[in-house]
Amino acid sequence: MHPAIQGLLTIAIGVSGCIGYFYLSNQVLDKILFPARGPNAGRNINRANMIRPWLFLFPALAALGLYLAYPVVETLRLSLTERVPGGGYEWVGLDNYAQMVAEPKFWEAIRNNMLWLIVVPALSTAFGLLVAQLTDRIRWGNIAKSLIFMPMAISFVGASVIWKLVYDTRPVEQDQIGMLNALYLFFGGSEPQNWLTIPLWNNFFLMIVLVWIQTGFAMVILSAALRGIPEETIEAAILDGASPFQIFFKIKVPQIKTTILVVWTTITITVLKVFDIVFAMTNGQWETQVLANYMFDKLFRANDWGVGSASAMVIMLLVTPILVWNVRNARKEME
Repeated sequence: MHPAIQGLLTIAIGVSGCIGYFYLSNQVLDKILFPARGPNAGRNINRANMIRPWLFLFPALAALGLYLAYPVVETLRLSLTERVPGGGYEWVGLDNYAQMVAEPKFWEAIRNNMLWLIVVPALSTAFGLLVAQLTDRIRWGNIAKSLIFMPMAISFVGASVIWKLVYDTRPVEQDQIGMLNALYLFFGGSEPQNWLTIPLWNNFFLMIVLVWIQTGFAMVILSAALRGIPEETIEAAILDGASPFQIFFKIKVPQIKTTILVVWTTITITVLKVFDIVFAMTNGQWETQVLANYMFDKLFRANDWGVGSASAMVIMLLVTPILVWNVRNARKEME
């Protein structure tokens, strides 16, 4: 069957199934379980209204349980077991974790992830805030915002392919199609460089890709926050003789501090899970390994489900506190 037809059938069946579920479940609730007739009609209506919200929540809860809760529990189980030749699993406790922390590649991934966490959220948030401030002051600011936001529409793999061409290296006797090498030779470089194979620096070249993508996200959120600052506050500061830098750093930034932290932590979560960029550009070679790519190597290349699942649990443990903090902040904002 043609993929387009499969997609249309999936949408049709999914939508019809949802409509059918909500209609039938309400009919069962109102006509069979709690009919609105007889001496207990009022009580039945109240009971039905108490249960009705759960009917709407049930599909989402079932999907979360199936696609989120169950994989977490199963991954935890796999991280504590080991495959037995011939089939089945054997309980090994924390042996997989011990094996994982004994591997240099794991610590390389940890170091690189920490480096990503320091650089990418800071640069993405800073550039996003800078662009949000500057584009609000120029006539063609909306066009500039659209161009800067455009990389958000590109997948991580697509962005990686684009930047891999930027870093491309050809023999010295050939024309360089990689922009970075072309500029390097133009300004007096002796020979083209294999940028993605230079230890330490190659990590920064990979980070540029994610900064390029996430700056647009940070810009949109922070621009909305800046527009929410009362004009009276800015006008009062101008009348008091504050300079543009003082207005920005001492008035605007403090008032959107919560939004900046939310953007920062959101990008941090993305960084902790970064996989596509490293996989597409270096595959973790030349000291560019990260946790998600390490997990992929263990699960699908080494076929070591125990250590791979253990590394997945490490990623989840690193992400969970940030998620909890974001949820608490969101609740405080709503109160």
